Amino acid sequence: MFEKLPIALRTDYLRPNVTEEMICARKDQIELADNLLRSRRCRGAAYTGWLNPDKILSEEELARIAETAARLKRESDVLLLIGIGGSYLGARAVIEALGQDPDCVAYAGINISAAYHSRLRAKLEGKRVAINVVSKSGTTIEPAIALRLMKDLASTNAKQLIVVTADAKKGALRKLADEEGYESFVVPSDIGGRYSVLSSVGLLPIAYAGVEINKLREGAARCAELCKSTDPLSNPAYYYAAARNLLLEQGMTIELLATFEPHLHYLAEWWKQLFGESHGKERTGVFPTSALYTTDLHSLGQYVQEGRRDLFETFIEVRDDGPALAIPHQDDDVDQLNFIANKESEKERTLNYVNRVAYEATALAHRHGGVPNMTVVIEKLDAYALGALIYFFEIACAVGGIMLGVNPFDQPGVEAYKRNMSEILGRPGYTQRPLESGKARYVSF
Repeated sequence: MFEKLPIALRTDYLRPNVTEEMICARKDQIELADNLLRSRRCRGAAYTGWLNPDKILSEEELARIAETAARLKRESDVLLLIGIGGSYLGARAVIEALGQDPDCVAYAGINISAAYHSRLRAKLEGKRVAINVVSKSGTTIEPAIALRLMKDLASTNAKQLIVVTADAKKGALRKLADEEGYESFVVPSDIGGRYSVLSSVGLLPIAYAGVEINKLREGAARCAELCKSTDPLSNPAYYYAAARNLLLEQGMTIELLATFEPHLHYLAEWWKQLFGESHGKERTGVFPTSALYTTDLHSLGQYVQEGRRDLFETFIEVRDDGPALAIPHQDDDVDQLNFIANKESEKERTLNYVNRVAYEATALAHRHGGVPNMTVVIEKLDAYALGALIYFFEIACAVGGIMLGVNPFDQPGVEAYKRNMSEILGRPGYTQRPLESGKARYVSF
């Protein structure tokens, strides 16, 4: 199954809603979408610079990223990554999944909570803090406020400990970097935020956390090469894209991405932004949400099993993950687990095996409950496989969005709340209007 790449797509629990025959019937649509994407004739074609992950950065720039990350690591105890959305989610997904010490990176500007940022400052007190602020414009309100609040944490040696990732030529953050003499990297003009994890946007903090960025890129590049096939039976990314659209046409408007590994939580958060911003427009698209099993089987599990039948699931299964932690024998067997602890097979006595059985049992139960599901299977969770998985979802999202008839590279709806905030706060250039809370109606005790 893993001869070419450590990723495969399990599809048997999609039947009868989605079959290989139904997928093959979409082959012409897949070929058209693929051609439009690769010839840069699709909507949003100006933002397809991620298509060839091995060409996003030059070898010189990759070396500079590695050198800067190593220098910051020597000179600081923690890297404060300031950014929101695509400016931090991809990096955090990789760091949480693979980082040697995920806690060596902290995050600001991901919300506007005073409580969050106050607690973060207290947590960082007494530590040597380096800052990487990521924003194309530098005026997005969440990271801009966070930089003002947190900039002083690096004041002992700001020119060495603050690194800017911004537009190459324009914007408030680029101006700040030039005026203050901060080292800087470029947010690519041809890659949108949610597709930018394999650019300098994601790679600098990822390298700081000790992840092999070259392996990450190699996995993505290998996946990109294999995804040039437009045959969905030999390209699981295109099978996945077509299956999502088929299920949407059947009234299944919600996709639940479920993993049994807590350290993949932020991969799911990145995935939600990727598909939510790319497909959720023009009154269409599947609503992407996520769950962490088995934890959420004891909260959401009842609904998934027997609630409204308007959802499908995609599992992420890691075949070989983590240490082989064995379940020990206990003489009194009060918890009745010796039937596991006493198994002849050493493998079947491990927590990893029990976790995999939990996945198998859940996928089967949910299929019987009327929830079609598929599984992205990873042989081993390492930088190479995760790079491949990132590209797998990116190309599936792009092709699936083109097939859906939307622009998978813009996000016009995101501007609505920003515009309202600018007007209410009285930002120059916007027509000021009052806060609406005075007109709000409440039901209260």
